[in-house]
Amino acid sequence: MITNVLVANRGEIARRVFATARRMGLSTTAVFSDPDAAAPHVGEADAAIRLPGDTPAETYLRAERLVQAARAAGADAVHPGYGFLSENAAFAQAVSDAGLTWVGPPVKAIESMGSKVEAKALMSDAGVPVLAELDPSSVTDDDLPVLIKASAGGGGRGMRVVRELAELPEQIEAARREAESAFGDPTVFCERYLETGRHIEVQVLADRHGAVWALGERECSIQRRHQKVIEEAPSPLVERTPGMRERLFEAARLAAAAIGYEGAGTVEFLADERGEFFFLEMNTRLQVEHPVTENTTGLDLVRMQLQIADGHALPAEQPASRGHSIEVRLYAEDPAQDWRPQSGTLRRLEVPGTAAEFAVLDAPGVRLDSGVADGDAVSIHYDPMLAKVISRGDTREEAARLLAASLSRAKIHGLVTNRDLLVRVLRHPAFLAGDTDTAFFDRHGLAALARPLATDDAVALSAVAAALAAAAENRRTARALGGFPSGWRNLPSVPQTKTYTSGDREIEVSYLAKRTGVEVADHPGLALVEATPTRVVLDVPGEHGALRRSFDVARHGEHVHVDSPLGPVALVRTARFTDPAERVSEGSLLAPMPGKVVRLAAAPGDQVTAGQPLLWLEAMKMEHTVAAPTDGVLAELNVTAGQQVEVGTVLAVVDAPDTEEKA
Repeated sequence: MITNVLVANRGEIARRVFATARRMGLSTTAVFSDPDAAAPHVGEADAAIRLPGDTPAETYLRAERLVQAARAAGADAVHPGYGFLSENAAFAQAVSDAGLTWVGPPVKAIESMGSKVEAKALMSDAGVPVLAELDPSSVTDDDLPVLIKASAGGGGRGMRVVRELAELPEQIEAARREAESAFGDPTVFCERYLETGRHIEVQVLADRHGAVWALGERECSIQRRHQKVIEEAPSPLVERTPGMRERLFEAARLAAAAIGYEGAGTVEFLADERGEFFFLEMNTRLQVEHPVTENTTGLDLVRMQLQIADGHALPAEQPASRGHSIEVRLYAEDPAQDWRPQSGTLRRLEVPGTAAEFAVLDAPGVRLDSGVADGDAVSIHYDPMLAKVISRGDTREEAARLLAASLSRAKIHGLVTNRDLLVRVLRHPAFLAGDTDTAFFDRHGLAALARPLATDDAVALSAVAAALAAAAENRRTARALGGFPSGWRNLPSVPQTKTYTSGDREIEVSYLAKRTGVEVADHPGLALVEATPTRVVLDVPGEHGALRRSFDVARHGEHVHVDSPLGPVALVRTARFTDPAERVSEGSLLAPMPGKVVRLAAAPGDQVTAGQPLLWLEAMKMEHTVAAPTDGVLAELNVTAGQQVEVGTVLAVVDAPDTEEKA
């Protein structure tokens, strides 16, 4: 009987398992790397064991250390979460050999699905439709485009789309490095790449007594870099395609039965608009997107996992589906900059209207599953997902509307995120019509979808609010004449000015305090109703009269976050004077994020062309190319392979030709 469960993972999934374990009266044990020492999952566990080191290879991918940790804490069961070693048969065997309960499928089932190459052959023999696997060494022009995939993992790690045969060897090597870093296994394979398609998956539950449930399908078609961004249950495609659900469920049950499956697992398919589908892979673990199935069935899937691992049989009847649920993955990344991951301090994460955390929603509302808390550092060593925000509605439209509204009002300070893009997708006519596929971002334009929610006018008003809140803070902390209005003079004076930047835009706020109120340049008719250090209320003139607008203002050093119904705005207060030592040479290439230099492709003195890769950085388990910004000469290369760099480090300098001299 399980009494103490160790989660061999971190962040959100560790907190998710702990939440259910506590509801079941079980003790909990956490493990943590050095960067995770102060993470929420560590503090929430009854006991925590340090895994010395920073990287996954040193910590969460060390099976022997995880087993030792379980023994040291007196845990009698190990839940692997997802990612890391969750689908590693050797780890599952080591857990069992240590006399511990493995909360997952039998070792043989993991082995059979652990190699995607072997899994496809097995599924084909079982009568499940599959896409043919291609040997990378035999790919021809006729096979293009092809998709390179890591055999041992998922989540977009080790995936590459190749459309030119000459690029295949380099892309295979890059995919192997990513797969090795993320899963400890560099094996990759190729398959035909379908430019558009629907990613449909079926949640299965199976016990050791022979019962197999196909619990419902999810659609996960909206993806970036082959990693899911928005998931929902049920699938709009399946809902409108007669007979498709029955065929999907039958294929999923065949897949689970073929390998003697036990526990929670997911059978993934790629489908077309006609309802035809092909087996992609079977994930022998819990999925990131499992909350949407929980919300539409009423089941706690982690509870089911623990009960099945303890030998319990599934109930005689599986629950019926109810309503609709949508999940978005809130990432610390900048979609407008090629999905560039972000790291640093998360100052605030507050999602209004949250009805539950790590728990099934039984009524329309919003659920938050997060692995971080205010003030946490987002590390370069791990996936940049901050939270999963999940809605449940009686209808798909209600679920989308609830989720978009909650996200748009969320206070997310300190890091650039994909929040605005998520809201725009949830409100997009094509999404609301259920017209989603894996090419959604290409079809509807990433640049348009990634635009900020706040318009230029909203940004300008937010800057005014920031300036007036700063003035109120100055009055509050003034050592003399604190009761006088900001900028008060007994004679006419010049306006006060504060300058902010928002992206590439510079905004100057010029205002003058008068007896009748505050006059703000370039905003005729704008009236100040209230100003405190954290809240500003303005009457904004409009065609049909003034509208009262409230702005919440938070300052973190020179960074200012203004939240209002007009949209979130992040500003940077411009210093009145700049330090010459902080200036960098023209043509300097700065590290866009902290990371490790994994490869160099040029040397000082080389002639380079705009867009030519100069080096590669590895951060958050992905490789990122740093390219020449212009034609010229590589004048400086300030890093070496293997070197760790901080954000803003001058990596290289490219000297552009002097056009005037040429003339």
